[in-house]
Amino acid sequence: MAKQLKITLVRSVIGYNKNQQANVRALGLGKVNSSVVHNDTPDIRGKVNKIPHLLKVEEIDE
Repeated sequence: MAKQLKITLVRSVIGYNKNQQANVRALGLGKVNSSVVHNDTPDIRGKVNKIPHLLKVEEIDE
């Protein structure tokens, strides 16, 4: 089965640069404590690795 990632925004993007804010939006996150589930792909991993200080990431086996 394909692995998935549950990504939660744990810090506000206020005060961070526009590229980091754009990565949060590209992941589908808006408000603090919002969560999304994405397939574990290199594209998603790259976006997560750019902003690890803003996110909490959990691996889900499905």
